[in-house]
Amino acid sequence: MTDNIKQESYQILNDWIVSCTRSGNISRNTVAMGIVVFDHLRRKCPAARDEVISQGGEVKGARSGLRNILEVYSIPRTYLKEVTTRQGHQDGQRLFEAFGWGHKLADLTQAEREQLLLELIEDLSNRATEWLKRQNLKLDLDRRQAPTTWINLIVENAKQRSGGVVEQHLVGAKLESRFKHVMVSNHPAHAGDRQTARAGDFTIAKLVYHVTATPSRNVIQKCAENIKVGLQPILLVPGEQEYRAKSLAQDEGIDKDLAIVSIEAFVALNIMELATEENKDFFAILQEIVHIYNRRLAEVETDLSLQIEVR
Repeated sequence: MTDNIKQESYQILNDWIVSCTRSGNISRNTVAMGIVVFDHLRRKCPAARDEVISQGGEVKGARSGLRNILEVYSIPRTYLKEVTTRQGHQDGQRLFEAFGWGHKLADLTQAEREQLLLELIEDLSNRATEWLKRQNLKLDLDRRQAPTTWINLIVENAKQRSGGVVEQHLVGAKLESRFKHVMVSNHPAHAGDRQTARAGDFTIAKLVYHVTATPSRNVIQKCAENIKVGLQPILLVPGEQEYRAKSLAQDEGIDKDLAIVSIEAFVALNIMELATEENKDFFAILQEIVHIYNRRLAEVETDLSLQIEVR
């Protein structure tokens, strides 16, 4: 194998990984996408753009066929169902372009090219394996502290790896524990309201709950739409994001109509109310909510490392 081509290929992959690292992490979507790209090049190299990129700009095989591709390289199907993010598909296209759609490997024999591509896939597979080994969120809580402190610790510890998943399912667990005779919907955290035509993350009677770790103009506009049709939206954000959410609501002209509540206060108040009603201590109620949270997470998410253990 030509050493220069091998070295250049590893450099391209490393540069691509650096360019795809956001907030200190490279997402599962991007790792899986890299494997899909190299799998395409194993089957045909070079590849024509229209053979691997759909008219909508998505990398073929990264949705319905993803689990089968991952299994070929001994990555469990539970790693990722499909690449759903637009950024992931853009990352994949950039990787194709960096390799000239395979033309940069054209001088290699078929055997050399196959060996190199398998090595590049192994690099990404190792990242997937490391991700799968991640530990659950294990938290040692001081039972003398207030429930707001406990929930703040959960939200804070999840911040770098949750992407809003923990926040949404924590609120879902809170609602399920509070409204025991109401069916509380359960959707993957990244199934956006607009894509699924839902009014919000949870709807109970005329109350519509929107949960986000990072409030944006889009979610405020969705709240405004709900207000116009007679619904009462409640925007739930981490305490540190309340000021930003209120500023956005003011810009949209709905600050007087939109209830903005911190996730910490929302869940903690529930703990205290239920403990009083059921004559239990606060920590016992927290454990019940965490149990519901873990079940709901396992029903719809693939990242089970986001399950919580409180001690």
